Formats: sequence, structure tokens, C-alpha cells
Amino acid sequence: MTQLQTLAASARLALLATGTALCLQATAAPTATKFEPSAPLGGSTLQLNGKGTRVRLVFKAYDMALYTTKHVGTPAELFALPGPKRLQFTALRELPGTDLGRLFLRGMGDNAPAAQLTRHTLSTTRLIEIFSGKPKLAVGDTFAMDFVPGKGTQFYISGQPQGEPVGDDEFFTLVLRIWFGDSPADKLLRDALLDVSAS
Repeated sequence: MTQLQTLAASARLALLATGTALCLQATAAPTATKFEPSAPLGGSTLQLNGKGTRVRLVFKAYDMALYTTKHVGTPAELFALPGPKRLQFTALRELPGTDLGRLFLRGMGDNAPAAQLTRHTLSTTRLIEIFSGKPKLAVGDTFAMDFVPGKGTQFYISGQPQGEPVGDDEFFTLVLRIWFGDSPADKLLRDALLDVSAS
């Protein structure tokens, strides 16, 4: 086999692998996690708005659920919705804490101006510290982010609060933009969380 034929074969294999990955992501798989249909938070009863699985290439990273006071079907509706909100996660594979914190920060950076991030340096630093402080999340471990107006964002790992709530409404919107911004972490996950098929 000539060098040109070898390169052509390698290219075909790469295209096949990419196509397989895209096909696997083309349909949102049902979550392995059973999320509760409602949850109390901040004096309100939140409803499960949608749920989905974060897939990176062919690997399932975590299941995720969005809880809101009423159903929203677009990012704009979500950002404009007042009241408490919850993001609930279950790890589907081992997730190093430092990697998770870094990915969250990159997701915020991909969806917000630098000046806006700078205004929330203390809160974003705390977010990174919380996840970097845990060497890893094992399969089945849970984490959550609860927002209550006037109190801020409370982070949880395995049901345990991690320090005091941080930030304000704008900071939690930055967090939401990781999954619901113009460059979301996973578009299929975003659509599942907004339950687009039901709207």
C-alpha cells in the first residue's frame, strides 16, 4: 500500500469515527437517572422542566435535570423567568474535579463577555475551588446548583452544601449560559432540558 493509499484509508477511518459519534449524539438517549418530578426550593415547588445526558464524543459524562417554577421552552424564557431554579446532576463516569471546574469556567467564558466574568471573579473562583477541592466524582455521585433570589447560588456535592451561597442573579445566569448560552456545552442536552419536543 502506497503512502497516498495509507493516508486515504486513515482519512476514511477518521470520517467513519466522526460519523459514528455524530449519529450517537443525534438522538438524545433516555437518562439513566430517575429525577423527581418536583422539588421544594426557596419557598416554591419547582417542576422538572427537562432532563438529558451530556455526551462528549461517544462518552456519557453526566445526567442533568433542570427544575423551574414553570415550564420554559427557550433560553430567553429561562433567563427571564423569576424565582428559584435548580440544576441537578449525576455522574455517569469518573469525573476529575479539576477538569469539571475548568470546563464550567470555559463554558461561562464561551458565553459571556470578559468584563461580565470579571465582575464575578470571587463567585467563579469559588465554583472552581468547590469542584477542584474534590479529587474526583465517581459514577453515581451527584452534584447540584440551587439558585434562590436574594440568597445566591448554593453548590452541593452528594447532597452536602459546599460552603455558603455565592453571587447574585447575574452570576447564576452566567452559570446557566454554560448549557443555555449561544455556545452551549451540548445542543442536544440543551434541547432536552428545555423539553423542546413537548413545546
